[in-house]
Amino acid sequence: MGKLLLVGCGKMGGAMLDGWLARGLKASDVVVAEPVEAIRPKHAGLRLVSSSSEVSEAPEIVVLAVKPQAMEATLTDLKRFAEQGSVFLSIAAGKTLGYFANHLGAAAKVVRSMPNTPAAVRQGITVATAAAGVSAAEKKRCHELLEAVGGVLWVDDEALMDPVTALSGSGPAYVFLLVEAMAAAGAKLGLTPDMAMQLARATVAGSGELLKQSSEPAAQLRVNVTSPGGTTAEALKVLMADDGIQPVFDKALAAASRRSKELAG
Repeated sequence: MGKLLLVGCGKMGGAMLDGWLARGLKASDVVVAEPVEAIRPKHAGLRLVSSSSEVSEAPEIVVLAVKPQAMEATLTDLKRFAEQGSVFLSIAAGKTLGYFANHLGAAAKVVRSMPNTPAAVRQGITVATAAAGVSAAEKKRCHELLEAVGGVLWVDDEALMDPVTALSGSGPAYVFLLVEAMAAAGAKLGLTPDMAMQLARATVAGSGELLKQSSEPAAQLRVNVTSPGGTTAEALKVLMADDGIQPVFDKALAAASRRSKELAG
């Protein structure tokens, strides 16, 4: 078999696979284990199997892209690869390094990562942390795989994965809610709902692209839009007040981080 085994090829696994192939990974170096025929990838040259049990030779890296609730059953067969030295790269939320050590063995080489849904358009951000036995070269290989769908950051302290999950893992939902709220507010001022939604979507999407391309910090970009005594300044008086948006986000992210810790426990 090839050097890479992708277990699970749903939205995130499929996005990663597309990114790898676009960056030059040979299809012949990948085996995809996906039981649902309807979502199996169509790329020429891939080896497709319904279960990892059909794979005999240990891959260099096993990418775990199954849902967290399916992880335990998935690892039962894969433990044999851990014993042969394969590196495991997990994108499953809430599954800790300790969890994998319990199921794959204490010496298993595991990288835990938390991507987010913009990975579907290769605009994601992923944070990763590695078990002690993972070498620098193996981390580099995992970094390259994750980088195919966006930026990658690493943390040494696994406990930071809970606030990471709260901020970036769940973060796209907050942005989509912002679009909904802006559109609803615009409709209350007399715009048609369709126009309000078009304006909100385009404004948030365009602002995100400007933020990506600009070297200026977010605070300066905000200042650039704000004329003294103008309309933006009036709105920001409300949003930046002591009871404005910051305490709401503080409370929301704290709740998400706490829940992440509970799910991992």
